[in-house]
Amino acid sequence: MGAKPQLIVRGRKFEQVLEGARTVFMRDGFERASVDDIAREAGVSKATLYAYFPDKRLLFMEIAKAECRRQADEAEALITDDAPVAEVLRFAAEKLAAFITSEFGRRIFRVAVAEAETFPALAHEFYHSGPKLVHDRIAHYLRCAAERGELAIDDIDLAAEQFTQLCKAGLHDRLILGIDIAECCGPADMARVIDGAVQMFMARYGNAAQGRR
Repeated sequence: MGAKPQLIVRGRKFEQVLEGARTVFMRDGFERASVDDIAREAGVSKATLYAYFPDKRLLFMEIAKAECRRQADEAEALITDDAPVAEVLRFAAEKLAAFITSEFGRRIFRVAVAEAETFPALAHEFYHSGPKLVHDRIAHYLRCAAERGELAIDDIDLAAEQFTQLCKAGLHDRLILGIDIAECCGPADMARVIDGAVQMFMARYGNAAQGRR
């Protein structure tokens, strides 16, 4: 596809193209996914594909944005206000860790970083639909929990950033750089990181009243 990102055009087969592209990207990754394979999977012509997405990067990032929104919406729908804070944080940590350690999650991040200098608009889109979206959802929950007296937090934004970083400790950098992938991200490693994230966060921000719930 062209070297310069252009505006996405929406039309009757837009969702059809997205679904086909998602299948191919999930199966083959960004680099190996070809325009021919995407068009074939989507059941459209290459001309139609190009009409909607003049650049493969735009198509990939649209898939990434949709996937981030979907996972965030699904997680939020399963959270109830009457659940203990530590339980909600554990659930959020599990969802976040599962996504960042998935092959698709790693590919999204790598593409966004690789293209950030040449195509800053794509990195901007990814940040606001991925990391920023997660941050905002977590911050909203923390603010509500603090207002209910279940957490004691002065700086909600900082606390949300701290929690997301705790959920990636010892995992994210090694995964992105392709170091010790087989050794660093088994169930025991994930549980260790999640347990540590929740325990450390609650030790810092947990209200004494929460322990009596």
